[in-house]
Parts: sequence; C-alpha cells; structure tokens
Amino acid sequence: MKILVINSGSSSLKYILYDMEGGAENVLAKGVIEKIGEKISFLKHKANDSETRREVQARNHEEAFAVVITALMGDGKAVIKSTDEVDAVGHRIVHGGEAFFESTLITEEVEKVVQDYCRLAPLHNPPNLVALRAAQKFFPRVPHVAVFDTAFHQTMPKVAYMYAIPYEFYEKYGIRRYGFHGTSHRFVALRAAQILGIPNDRLNCITAHLGNGVSLAAIRNGKSVDTTMGLTPLEGMVMGTRSGTIDPSIISFLIENAHMTLAEIDNMLNKKSGMLGISGVSNDVRDLWAAAEKGHERAMLALDMFAYSVRRFLGARMAVLDRVDAIIFTAGIGEHDPGLREKICAGLEHLGIDFDAEKNKTCIAKEMEISRPGSPIKVLVVPTNEELMIARDTAEVARKAKGKP
Repeated sequence: MKILVINSGSSSLKYILYDMEGGAENVLAKGVIEKIGEKISFLKHKANDSETRREVQARNHEEAFAVVITALMGDGKAVIKSTDEVDAVGHRIVHGGEAFFESTLITEEVEKVVQDYCRLAPLHNPPNLVALRAAQKFFPRVPHVAVFDTAFHQTMPKVAYMYAIPYEFYEKYGIRRYGFHGTSHRFVALRAAQILGIPNDRLNCITAHLGNGVSLAAIRNGKSVDTTMGLTPLEGMVMGTRSGTIDPSIISFLIENAHMTLAEIDNMLNKKSGMLGISGVSNDVRDLWAAAEKGHERAMLALDMFAYSVRRFLGARMAVLDRVDAIIFTAGIGEHDPGLREKICAGLEHLGIDFDAEKNKTCIAKEMEISRPGSPIKVLVVPTNEELMIARDTAEVARKAKGKP
C-alpha cells in the first residue's frame, strides 16, 4: 500500500510517499514546493538516494500538485509509474474542533465541517483545504484521510478545556482550549511506551514538543488530559515568535496607550514576540546561543525565559497526573538542544527527575534516555515523525473504507 502524505501551508506544499506494504514504513520520496503563488517557485525533491532542487512554476496549489506528480514519476528516478499506484492520500488538517476525535475518511460532510472551522484556524485550515481539493483532482478514486492536530486532545475533561468566561461564549462560538501538535504528541508517546515496555493504555507521561511552536501534553493511560496551547497556538509557553500566555489586559493597555489596532497587536503577539521579541536578535536558538556566548544579555534572557516557562508549565502538568512515568522531549529544540534541556530539567530531583547532564550532552536528534538509572521519572528524547503517524492513520482508515482488516 502506497500512501501519499500532504502537509500544506499557504505558500508551501510538503509531501512524502510511503510504501506501507506488509507492515513496511519505507519512504520512497519526499519533498517540498516553496513560494507557491510567486513568479518563481522552488521544488526540493529527494528519491532513490538523490536530491534535486530546481525552479518550477506553481501559481497555485493545483499547479504545485502537478509538479509533485511529475517529480514522483519522472526524470529517470521514478518511484511510481502512474498515479493509480497511490492507494490513499493523508492530509494534515490543523483544526477539527469538537467534531473529530480521530483521523477520518474525508467526505463532503467532513469537508464542510473543516471549512466551518476555518473561523478558529484562519491561517491554517484554508490552505489545508486548498491542498485537499487540489489533491482530489489528481487522485479522484482513492480514499483521502484527514489527520487532525486537535483530535488527540479531544479526550481532555471539561475542567481542563473550559475557560472561566461566561459559558454562553463556549456554547455560541466554541471558545475553549483545543490544543495542537496532537499528532506529534501521540507519536512520541506511543514510541515512549515501546521503549519503556509499558502498555500504551497504562502510560502516564508528559510530552514536550519544543520547536518554534511549543506545547506540552499531560497524558494519562495513553490519552491526553491536559495541554498548554488553547483556542489558538498562541497560549502557553514562551515560543520562537509567539508570546505565550500573557495578562489579557495587556491588549487593552496597548490599544489605549500605544494606540495599536487589534490587527497590529495580533501580529505582534504571534510574529514579533517570544524569544525574538525579548532578544531582538532571532527566534532561532542557535543564533541566541551564539549571541549569548558573546555577552548579549537579552539573548541569554530569552533562552532563560524559554526554559523557565517550560519548567513552570511542566510542573503544572505533573500536578495534573497522579503518576508520571516519563517526560519526553521532541521537535527541533527538544531533539537538538542539550543546553536548553539541561536548563529545563536540572535541579528537579525533588520532583523525581534525576537528570544526567553528561548523557544529555551526547544526545542530538536520536532516541535516548537522559536520566540516570533508577530515576523515578524517566527523561527521554524521542524524535517526532508526524508524517509517519499520518501515513499509519491513513493506511488504517483506507483499509477500513475498502472493507479490509
């Protein structure tokens, strides 16, 4: 079974073609088209141990899909001879609201619901839908499956997802905490259960997705019971360019005193805040470490604030669980930055975390335990693979749709 996984943004289209036959999970090809809609777009494509990058024409997502098909079938490095070889297409959809608890076969009704949730994810769901509709034109006879970032967190209890504002706003507008990065949190939790030899339905853990976007999930018996992002990905910890949780009255203060518009404040909180806003240097932690080593105080402050916010939110998630088997770091920072992992974990022995600083230093982008033997709470690094999780879900849903076990 060949599964094509699609992850679309407003001006980009990422894709991976998997061969899932007989339990295999082999990557046949992968790539990305960038700058869709501009005069010149770029394709980066990797297959058969070779990688190419070239200019292409992709004025819209439909043209981008045509480029993808050509790349998969052409240039003497073909991984498929026909689009008929693709058995199903899996789509990353950011927001599924309260409608979807699991990955779902896309029907007209499902598409309408995803369209409705554009009001909650105006930056993400619209390009997801554009890519979906383009893919349906090229693959009209195969199952298309939606894998939602929010679905994993729909097991949260009401006490965790409600905001303490008048209840009518939840009933009328659906204002509540939804959470994001769910596919990543689910993947690394499942992998951690395998590593630790604990059945997934008995695993209690905290997964830390630390990238440019940052979220924690408290997982009890394999299910999400609390997370840090909320109605939007802005809530929670200090992030690359997002402020994370702030006093809501800061918004009205800025309107009255800085004479900013709501649009300007929204842009500032999402794109000009976080570690970028504090440091004035960058949202890339590699740049911040380099600046901090040269004595840049605000760069060091940004790194310290990031680590402090993760520690603070980590403690809150630990309080939610009656038992914590493991803390799992993943995503760009979580997998690659020993310095920030140490800032987050060092000195937490009183909470049952016996962190091994020396092992941590050797762990870059690989599976590894970075706590000492006998630590009551294990600390793991597990590289995430959201695309593989999407492929697995897509294969399972497609088999059921075709009446196969």
